[in-house]
Amino acid sequence: MNLLAVKSLALTLGQPLFTDLSFTVVAGDRIGLIAANGRGKSSLLQCLAGQLEPSSGEITRARGTTIGLVEQQVTPALLDLTFRAACLAALTLDEAENESWRADIVMDDLLVPQSYRETPLRELSGGWQRSALLARVAITQPDVYLLDEPTNHLDLAHIGQLQLWLSSLPRDTAVIITSHDRAFLDDTTTRSLFLRADRSHFFALPYSRARAALDLADEADERRFENDRNKAEQLRRQAAKLKNIGVNSGSDLLVTKTKQLKERADKLEAAARPAHREHSAGAIKLTNSGTHARALVSFKDAKIATPDARPLFSTGDKWIERGDRVVLLGRNGAGKTQLVRAVLAAIRGVTGAIKSVPSLALGYSDQMLSQLPDHATPFELVSKFTQADQTARSQLAGAGVKPDWQTRPLAKLSGGQKARLAMLLLRMENPNFYLLDEPTNHLDIEGQETLESELLTQGATCLLVSHDRSFVRNVGNRFWQIDGKKLIEVDDPEAFFNSELNA
Repeated sequence: MNLLAVKSLALTLGQPLFTDLSFTVVAGDRIGLIAANGRGKSSLLQCLAGQLEPSSGEITRARGTTIGLVEQQVTPALLDLTFRAACLAALTLDEAENESWRADIVMDDLLVPQSYRETPLRELSGGWQRSALLARVAITQPDVYLLDEPTNHLDLAHIGQLQLWLSSLPRDTAVIITSHDRAFLDDTTTRSLFLRADRSHFFALPYSRARAALDLADEADERRFENDRNKAEQLRRQAAKLKNIGVNSGSDLLVTKTKQLKERADKLEAAARPAHREHSAGAIKLTNSGTHARALVSFKDAKIATPDARPLFSTGDKWIERGDRVVLLGRNGAGKTQLVRAVLAAIRGVTGAIKSVPSLALGYSDQMLSQLPDHATPFELVSKFTQADQTARSQLAGAGVKPDWQTRPLAKLSGGQKARLAMLLLRMENPNFYLLDEPTNHLDIEGQETLESELLTQGATCLLVSHDRSFVRNVGNRFWQIDGKKLIEVDDPEAFFNSELNA
């Protein structure tokens, strides 16, 4: 049964986001919506939900079909409401008064702890705030869920809970998901829509297999374009030869034939369409200044504790050697961030059981991008590394910060722009050791893949924390897991992933 039908849809907001977009959503669909940051994913969901009017085209909803949009951010009006009150506020007054039990069912389904249900949303973590947004839609029981980046701020355990919840939905419920989490898309979707300014592609495949199919389609388009151009050029050469012969012989037939060949070449060139070229949201390039030291950071059974001195775990004796890409595994609250902070303190000169070599040059980025003060401007930050204004502006433009944004406070930049700016500043620090806490937060898939490639091709040495399974699998070559009160080394992250996702 068709729930939604999209025909020739187009949307322009300053620039064309998508054109001539057509697809259908049937009962039970699980669709992944993929595009780079700022390319129209959220806007398309708003169009489907009836919150945004498209520039042209039609969206047809089956009679009685209800749509629920789970947005990315909690509105200020909801922050003072408790989790339960926020759920009930999504119902009509009559429903909230007479069917308040629906909130309990939804919170049970989403495994919301009892202690959180009467807690104001502003006091909950970003992950639980996202769960509240999902609960507010789930309580209305829509036929189609539109989930906008649902894994943002979620650890693996919560991602596992979300995947379980999605699998428990009624079979005829459709779901459209925008996400930059490649593993999550593979686990939860069966169809993939790659959104583009023109010639968007739809595949009846989950993300990884659809991405391979998309690459093949783009390669075929490139070959077809080159073949058409070559054919047009051949026709023009034939026309030129016939023209010379026709002029010398005075043959009207050859003149007519020449004209026909030129017309065919013109039509062929006009119809030829170049293959899609994805316009990057901003380059990510890293560097590795190198060092002769073998072990850059050493741990002599360091004791890791909370800020209020509550013991968490001991590291044992460990080393991070040149070329190691160590991934730190552990559930939320286990102490990953505390270990990162302890390493950071050691590198910055605090003595103790964690030591770094004098030649270590640090590149550090935390998950909140706190190294980027909101009051500063991108131009001010980059100018600390270069005295040439034009060089600073060129570097920023290359990282995706357009000239009119370069002198605005960072608070006005998007998460994706900030993340790419953070990577630019890392490169300009010319490090030989990267300390990265959730570096893929806010990066789209293209940015994640570029960061992976840079870390690998530069032979970077790093200690990193990430909940992104694809990123961890692609980058890590050593894995340290917080297991109870100890930090142990494991061969790969898969057992940890499985335990967290099924917790």
